[in-house]
Amino acid sequence: QVQLVESGGGLVQPGGSLRLSCEASGVIFAINAMGWYRQAPGKQRELVAVIPSGGSTNYADSVKGRFTISTDNAKNTVYLQMNSLKPEDTAVYYCYIRNAWANYWGQGTQVTVSS
Repeated sequence: QVQLVESGGGLVQPGGSLRLSCEASGVIFAINAMGWYRQAPGKQRELVAVIPSGGSTNYADSVKGRFTISTDNAKNTVYLQMNSLKPEDTAVYYCYIRNAWANYWGQGTQVTVSS
């Protein structure tokens, strides 16, 4: 069973930056999309950014211009560069990879933006 392993979360001051990484423990074939979701306390999980296979990148309006998603397809790895972080970005961030047969999810990594 392929697992997604996330890293890079932590505590950062407002205006700071973090880079999240998510690497698959094995090979995932026929990937349709790779992306990131987040869930803040008391709120529903929401899409942050996604790269569809062969399509254009999509971002939530709240992170446009501040977050950048990128992938290393050879390594089945997806990254999220987060700049100009705000307290409202505080959440557990989950990566996911989707192929023709399944959705794979990471275990989640906590990002806390606070002074």
